[in-house]
Amino acid sequence: MTKISVLGCGWLGLPLAENLIKNGFTIKGSTTSIEKMPVLESIGVQPFLIALSEKEILGAMATFLENSKILIIAIPPQLRGLATENFVAKISNLIAYLEQSSVSQVLFVSSTSVYKDDNMVVTEDTLAKPATESGKQLLACEQLLLNNKNFETTIIRFGGLIGPNRNPARFLAGRKNIENPNAPINLIHQEDCIGMIMKIITNNVWNEIFNGVAPFHPTRVLYYTKKAAELHLESPHFNSDVVSNGKTISSEKAMRILEYEFQFKAL
Repeated sequence: MTKISVLGCGWLGLPLAENLIKNGFTIKGSTTSIEKMPVLESIGVQPFLIALSEKEILGAMATFLENSKILIIAIPPQLRGLATENFVAKISNLIAYLEQSSVSQVLFVSSTSVYKDDNMVVTEDTLAKPATESGKQLLACEQLLLNNKNFETTIIRFGGLIGPNRNPARFLAGRKNIENPNAPINLIHQEDCIGMIMKIITNNVWNEIFNGVAPFHPTRVLYYTKKAAELHLESPHFNSDVVSNGKTISSEKAMRILEYEFQFKAL
């Protein structure tokens, strides 16, 4: 029975861990909240209290990785708003433990923010030119993992995440002067995130990069106005005076190589 460690049992990592258990895997899971430890244990996850910092790792990381074949890294960088951190340093500290562990495969959850808004169709062969600090640090972490010969790494770059208790339409409701109304959306449902990760693991697909975005790309103004109406929220107001910048993320490679069929083709 393959043992997997899931670093970051949050909005995505927790239901992913639960799905992996249902499919016969033995799971260790980490959280930074002591209150969440019983939640992990209740679904069959062996819980660990672990926190990565720029200088050190707090918690029993060596034990968390012990006897695991696969590590899934599902911790986003804290770089939104006024939050700043050296996420690259955190991953570098983690790699030092990985090199001494039994882990032979790593799956790193990244983001399509590594691609610049160039108003073009983006594939995995498109040169990553991140414009945001989050995108820059994620790309640097990707390279650290991919270039390490002690384990195999697959990167999955998800678009905007939607699903239970998470819909960007709520965040945009009633806001004024929103940019890029005619840019296409690039979203993916939580269930498809989990489905793609399951395909990578069960098909043993490593040393690859995949985009994870539903094949559904209406403009931002059309999508969010419609969603606000459906959710009975105040409509967002977009600024059409400036030319929109965006990108259309293609997941054709994942659909072809992983033979993955999106469950949520329209969101």
